[in-house]
Amino acid sequence: MAQRVRSTPSATPATTHLEALQRIADDAGGNRASGSPGYERSVDYVAGVLRDAGFDVDTPTYYDADLGRELRNVVARTRDGDPGALVLAGAHLDSVPEGPGINDDGTGVAALLEAALRVGPAPGVATTVAFGFWGSEEEGLHGSRGYVEGLTPQQRDAHLLYLNVDMLGSSNGGYFVQGGAGDDESETGPPGSGTVAAVLSEELAATGARAEPIPLYGDDDGPFVEAGIPTGGAVTGDGDTKSAQQAAVWGGTEGEVFDPCYHSACDTLASVDTDRFDRYTTAVAATLARFAETPAGAVG
Repeated sequence: MAQRVRSTPSATPATTHLEALQRIADDAGGNRASGSPGYERSVDYVAGVLRDAGFDVDTPTYYDADLGRELRNVVARTRDGDPGALVLAGAHLDSVPEGPGINDDGTGVAALLEAALRVGPAPGVATTVAFGFWGSEEEGLHGSRGYVEGLTPQQRDAHLLYLNVDMLGSSNGGYFVQGGAGDDESETGPPGSGTVAAVLSEELAATGARAEPIPLYGDDDGPFVEAGIPTGGAVTGDGDTKSAQQAAVWGGTEGEVFDPCYHSACDTLASVDTDRFDRYTTAVAATLARFAETPAGAVG
């Protein structure tokens, strides 16, 4: 399956989903912030794409303490495979109020939709492959934390790994991989996290991109790390500055931030580096496919 996923894009280009999220934001006052009409329409769009493709789709609620109300995540699963052996990837579905959030994190959402369509709703592997789309990341990780806190001990133990996907098209970005790097478990992730990062790095290399390992830093990966689930992350950079060494490896401009439109109104479709996005999308899909074919318990 991994080779098929690497080489065969879905019938719908991944950028189609970025365009849809941009239209949703444009029609909803310019953003897709949690609790807004733009967020609710984003939930409906993602759930609809995955239902139409044949996945089992739920929209479980969580409580956003900042807004004082319940909102919806989206969780989709393949129809076959062992529910006691789950490979999960996730991206946050909300934007900041200041802009449409097409790179942050529309690119992660679109990459996971493309990965799901490449894997298919019944891939015929032993594991279940799942895709989570979390709300309220920008307000305090309420969506991902609600998902993790809602798991029974048995359900938590079924998670072989979690791969967090956040900002894959930064215009002055790089190819950062999280998991296994750092000084303590909050940065490295639980045992097995380095394996997730290593496979993702290999798949980036297969696209011609050189990965740089960095620590996990407590985005939607945080609740999974706290739960003891092996965790990796994919990101192309936010408001930090590109070094001369990074510019020599990846191109771009040293001394400038990775994403000049981070958390601002210009985080639109026009700001996305589509080449970087395409490479990372293929690498994420292939990484999930490889772990989906891995015997339960072999991540470590």
